[in-house]
Amino acid sequence: MKIIYRHIIFLWLGLISSCSFGQTASLNGKVTDNGEPIPLTNVVLKGTEIGAATDIDGLFELANVEPGDYVLLVTSLGYQSYQTKISLSANESKTINIQLDASAQSLDETVVTGTLKPVSRLESPVPVEVYSPNFLKKNPTASVFDALQNVNGVRPQINCNVCNTGDIHINGLEGPYTLVLIDGMPIVSGLGTVYGLTGIPNSLIEQIEIVKGPASSLYGSEAVGGLINIITKNALSAPEFFADGFATSWGEYNLDVGSKIEIGQKTDLLLGVNYFNYDIPVDNNGDNFTDLTLQDRISIFQKWNFERSDNRLFSLAGRFFYEDRWGGEMQWTPEYRGGDEIYGESIYTRRWEVLGKYQLPLEEKLLLSFSYNDHNQNSVYGDTEYLADQRIGFAQLTWDKIAGNHDLLFGSAIRYNYYDDNTPATTEADNIWIPSLFAQDEYSFAPKHSFLVGLRYDYDQRHGNILTPRAAYKWKVSNNDIFRVNAGTGFRVVNLFTEEHAALTGAREVIIAEELKPERSVNVNINYLKKIYSDNGTFIGLDASAFHTRFSNVILPDYETDPNQIIYDNLDGKSVSQGVSANLDIAFPSSFKIMVGATWQDVSSTENGVTQQQILTESITATWNLSYTFHSLKLTADYTGNLYGPMRLPLLGDLDPRQEYSPTWSIQNIQFTYKGLNNFEVYGGIKNLLDWTPNRGNPFIIARANDPFDKEVTFDSSGNAVATPNNPYALTFDPAYVYGPNQGIRGFFGLRYTVF
Repeated sequence: MKIIYRHIIFLWLGLISSCSFGQTASLNGKVTDNGEPIPLTNVVLKGTEIGAATDIDGLFELANVEPGDYVLLVTSLGYQSYQTKISLSANESKTINIQLDASAQSLDETVVTGTLKPVSRLESPVPVEVYSPNFLKKNPTASVFDALQNVNGVRPQINCNVCNTGDIHINGLEGPYTLVLIDGMPIVSGLGTVYGLTGIPNSLIEQIEIVKGPASSLYGSEAVGGLINIITKNALSAPEFFADGFATSWGEYNLDVGSKIEIGQKTDLLLGVNYFNYDIPVDNNGDNFTDLTLQDRISIFQKWNFERSDNRLFSLAGRFFYEDRWGGEMQWTPEYRGGDEIYGESIYTRRWEVLGKYQLPLEEKLLLSFSYNDHNQNSVYGDTEYLADQRIGFAQLTWDKIAGNHDLLFGSAIRYNYYDDNTPATTEADNIWIPSLFAQDEYSFAPKHSFLVGLRYDYDQRHGNILTPRAAYKWKVSNNDIFRVNAGTGFRVVNLFTEEHAALTGAREVIIAEELKPERSVNVNINYLKKIYSDNGTFIGLDASAFHTRFSNVILPDYETDPNQIIYDNLDGKSVSQGVSANLDIAFPSSFKIMVGATWQDVSSTENGVTQQQILTESITATWNLSYTFHSLKLTADYTGNLYGPMRLPLLGDLDPRQEYSPTWSIQNIQFTYKGLNNFEVYGGIKNLLDWTPNRGNPFIIARANDPFDKEVTFDSSGNAVATPNNPYALTFDPAYVYGPNQGIRGFFGLRYTVF
């Protein structure tokens, strides 16, 4: 009988035990950043020892959790912490997907642009600004060119009211002073500068690095004012598939589509296609000219990544770009192309490029980089035809070596330039080989101090030997305080018509006063970086700089000596760009982020004792981004904007009634992004909230828009326009008076789909 009782007791205890174990719950889910999984994220239930780390796919699971109410805490380096209340019932298996927001303290990224080798941004002796694809998404645009309007000290400049072509200004310097690179390759220059920032899908961009100040000691000609390096993703960080499309109320349509394709066991292909279309002429300012050029553009990008032993690098990328754009009188159609009946500016652009990197199979770290591009442009500006071909080949071998306290880099490069056009500036085609040697040494002479010195030698058969030295000093006061000083020189060989669309458009005669000499510059930049971590989890980052650049032999267009001419020659004097700039990033624990930047600059030229502000250069600029995420609604709001101070503008004479200086103007945008659907993001908002356009306060923007071929203009014996009843201001047709976009307020709506 006792035995029977014992069995009953054990059975009862077993039932109780099994029931108690059956009362536990589990929690699982995925942690992502805009759909991209975040591995090694800490997921814990506060106040308990229950926790886990996400795997490579961002997945986690917490098992055998007692039923009850908890606070789930999710933390990952580089992201704002996330927490939410969780209620778990007995036998429940709950799934939760968590979206983390990147913190403002993005100061530990790996950067390569400043020194031609990968280093932590904090350890780089050269200040490098880094912008991620998430930054681009806060104000979605059809190209990186337009997206840079929200970068402090960087301004997309529209150079022509009709064709809307433009370039990038850094710290007030003209676009030709900015070198654009793709994956570190300087394949974009001269004729193709603006096209290097167009047509690469944002989802294939790993990051954008910007260096302000001369970098000619590493990159040669054109890196005089600064450089922009677009770094594309590799196979590990790219999505399996993505699609991102948006449309605006003006009738603009943009689509990015791409995929990662495995080919065999050791090869991955990244494929991306960008298509943009706008074909609805708009004339809101009533001058009978299109406010925005009509465009039909396609770009196909592919990048091959090959797996090799010892993780050695081998990648090969290529891109094809085609664009058909036109602007002009509202009645223009292609049948009027090149004629003098109805004015239009029509540009057909075809471009292809290839670039690659191959690490040699040696114990020493030697990297071979190479690129080649072919750019063809067939364009007409009214009845002026401009036909141009440019081909650039580039090969570079670098040796990265650490010897004690010395971080050494040695390199040799060869560059091939071919350029030909039908303008008076090119009597015969350029066919130039430029060999180069360079070396740099970063010497850590104390635990917190390092000094970098570099020198580049180029031989240009047109101008002989060219030396460009540079030096940099870094004092790491602490992990949260870094002080840098950089000094360097730069040079630039000019292809005038590839860089000055004002020389092609309008009725002015182009005068080249003399054989143009290479421009040279000397620059000094002081930078201070400060990080502050408060006890309540708030992060503050301050990045401030002061800069001074002095140019000699600078080439500037003279619009004022003769209103009917644009005169190009080397300045017999000096040109100076100087100022101060600061960026402030604040991230609050409440998911509220602030990014604010401001720059004051003085860009002037002095000749014959007279100093003038450079034309089309702003005195002040400011940018901002205010972002807040409503986690319960899975909704993020972004308010972005910029502000530009007065610019001196090119007038046509004393009678010209247009303003000599632009007002201080601002373009502001708001966007809402919903992330509550698996793999989807829905976004929409309003661009140019203030509906600002440059015709405000001006009687007109384009001079003589009613007579673009100057058929009704009367000229005196010297060729100067004379005031008449139908031309009271003695003007000729000129669309060069432009300092901002003519596109007013518009709504937009878009959808993103991403699979990792």
